[in-house]
Amino acid sequence: MARIDEERAVTVNDGRDGGCAGATPPPGPGGLALPEPLWSALRAAYSEPGRAYHDLTHVREVLARFDEAGRDVGWRRPREVFLAALFHDAVYVPGRHDNEARSAELAREAIARWLPGEGLDAGLVTRLVLLTARHGALAPADVDEEEALFLDCDMAILGSDAATFDAYDRGIAEEYCAVPAELYALGRRSFFEKLLAAERIFLSPYFRDRLEARARENLRRKLAVAPGGAGS
Repeated sequence: MARIDEERAVTVNDGRDGGCAGATPPPGPGGLALPEPLWSALRAAYSEPGRAYHDLTHVREVLARFDEAGRDVGWRRPREVFLAALFHDAVYVPGRHDNEARSAELAREAIARWLPGEGLDAGLVTRLVLLTARHGALAPADVDEEEALFLDCDMAILGSDAATFDAYDRGIAEEYCAVPAELYALGRRSFFEKLLAAERIFLSPYFRDRLEARARENLRRKLAVAPGGAGS
């Protein structure tokens, strides 16, 4: 997907998004309204074949965490964080290492094309999207408070209840179905072990207090019974 265009503005439902594919755009903070062609193209991107986890349901879940953190902590630049949440997985091809860079470029192009008069900091949006490529490799000192909260919104699934976590893990496995099972299992184990070895999984005090213990419990449980494969 080279750019966000009207030609991509089709209504698709991948079966997991609960009908979100045909829904109106999520309300943006600060009066930010998404033009319908932009939202339609995003719907199409997140409904591409093969997305068993990184779909519109995931975006909705991240936005729910965004709302939660906004209510309880507050965002300095809520509109930019909102857009980063919308675009962070707009390009997603399992196994590729440039998904985040391509998603960030899409965000920059969309802001220039569809939201030129909104006074948005496109550089901040792209920086936040690019940071999602470094999940599990960052310490709190590597990011500011805003970045930490945003990254934790994306990782919050790790601290969900066991059934939700297991559904996430199955979704990732389905997305990587083209990878040999043994190789996938090794990759997944490595990722989970890396998270557990870190001093902190969640970079913000807000999410660490609420989700850290459960996330570690989920990861240990999966490593004990059914290690699997390759990044969040």
